Amino acid sequence: MSQIKTIGVLTSGGDAPGMNACIRAVVRTGIARGLKIKGIQRGYAGLLKEEIVDMDGHSVSDIIGRGGTILYTARCLEFKQPEVQEEAANILKKHRIEGLVVIGGDGSFAGARQLANLGIDTIGLPGTIDLDIACTDYTIGYDTALMTAMEAVDKVRDTSSSHERCSIIEVMGRNAGYIALRCGIATGAEDIFIPERRSDFSIESVIKHVKDLRAQGKKHHIIIYAEGMSKDVLPAADLAKIIEAETGIESRATELGHIQRGGSPTATDRFYASMFGAKAVDLLLEGKSKRVVGYRNGEFIDYDINEALAMKKDIDEYEYTVSKLLVR
Repeated sequence: MSQIKTIGVLTSGGDAPGMNACIRAVVRTGIARGLKIKGIQRGYAGLLKEEIVDMDGHSVSDIIGRGGTILYTARCLEFKQPEVQEEAANILKKHRIEGLVVIGGDGSFAGARQLANLGIDTIGLPGTIDLDIACTDYTIGYDTALMTAMEAVDKVRDTSSSHERCSIIEVMGRNAGYIALRCGIATGAEDIFIPERRSDFSIESVIKHVKDLRAQGKKHHIIIYAEGMSKDVLPAADLAKIIEAETGIESRATELGHIQRGGSPTATDRFYASMFGAKAVDLLLEGKSKRVVGYRNGEFIDYDINEALAMKKDIDEYEYTVSKLLVR
């Protein structure tokens, strides 16, 4: 068993619903295990500025249902520099923080790995709405973001049908199409386009599909368009203009944006985030470091952080096949 007495917790990178539930679990599990808990505000950027606060059970009261993160978050590009990493490790040691729980994505885990190399026991917890961390089937915030996107698309469909429009709805996901694919299936979208299968996209085929369905009597057309498509292939707004010009059908683009990051987390996000937080504390107490917690095949597991960062992830081929069968 480890001799750790004090652990810190921070959130880094993009915020995600469920992060507060995870923070709460770290704090309360740690206290129950006899540990002191320090909250580090604004991620690695706040660590470098020593924005470190004591946390107790009261600190995390009534936060499990809140979106965002009470510790705030920020990106810190300078943390890639070895001298900055060493400074951060020294700050942690100055505050007698022997173990650190990092809630974030791949970039946050890379920082955690470097701190572990400098003598700080670290555990990474996957916090991202994008579901793009390869070592786990679940990431904190994904379920809430997916539900938010689904509800928004349902609302857009109502007005799209009323105006007999084609609606291109851009959902978040950075370079991953997990939100787009599952949201498209869940909302009965007529087309779904994701960056992992960008080779399947062509303007000609989209226009043909819109025309064909209109000829069959379809009064609206919903296209779910992943964020990565807008960045790397064609902006959603430009696609809408092309469709309208080529078909004569009024077309509109809607970017759902950061509403997908906010809001009260679902029961799924609250539960799994809580389990992740507790697991991280227990791993530190077992003397483990440089690990990433994940959920696979019905189990909470942990990986060496180097192994986790080296893993690759792709869209499930069967899910993608089914999505094509259902868009009629």
